[in-house]
Amino acid sequence: MEQSISTPKFDWRMFLEQWSETALNTLNDSPSLFPVEVYESRWLGYPGATEEQIRNVEHRLEITLPSSYREFLKITNGWRKTTPFINRIWSVEQIEWFSVRHQRWIDSFLIEYSRRHHIRYSDNGFSPHVEIPDHEYFVYGDRQDCSKLRVEYLTTMLEISEKGESSIYLLNPQVVTEDGEWEAWFFGDWLPGADRYRSFQLMMQAEYKNFIEMHANEISN
Repeated sequence: MEQSISTPKFDWRMFLEQWSETALNTLNDSPSLFPVEVYESRWLGYPGATEEQIRNVEHRLEITLPSSYREFLKITNGWRKTTPFINRIWSVEQIEWFSVRHQRWIDSFLIEYSRRHHIRYSDNGFSPHVEIPDHEYFVYGDRQDCSKLRVEYLTTMLEISEKGESSIYLLNPQVVTEDGEWEAWFFGDWLPGADRYRSFQLMMQAEYKNFIEMHANEISN
């Protein structure tokens, strides 16, 4: 368990309203990208999930969802688009263990990972194991090496978005802070591993920054 990362309460409503407005202004040359009601409401999200809806999925999956993700769901039960790579964050009813829908993806990644790291990988599902020490694994931000991945975590990850452009958002119940946050991953086929964050909130803040930067580059080019 990683040490606590206590932060002031995050204002999801303000953050997501800003994201909605920025995205709709930026993507206004693609009027068919979203339903008409999205442009009218200026909101990329949905009605928030109720506490009962959240508890129902926690009961189904036998978990307690991390706090920042729970607060997000209470504001919007899903999200339409973050970056060009992810078109939809699931509603609470749609989230599932990554291995349930994407075991073949996990297997193909492990095969490629084994080849890259010169590890033997058998067809019986044995996962390659490369020992990543804590001082290399628990590095976040600009200094992170996304190839320093504990691949054994993949089979226990929680899938919280649809598979976009060969990428997906995952939450990791194997790395939990003292205040209940799960490590969050942006997992993509073109990465040698995953971009990892200490929490869902920090991943979403980074993804919003990525969204801004990508569209700024498009304009400048």
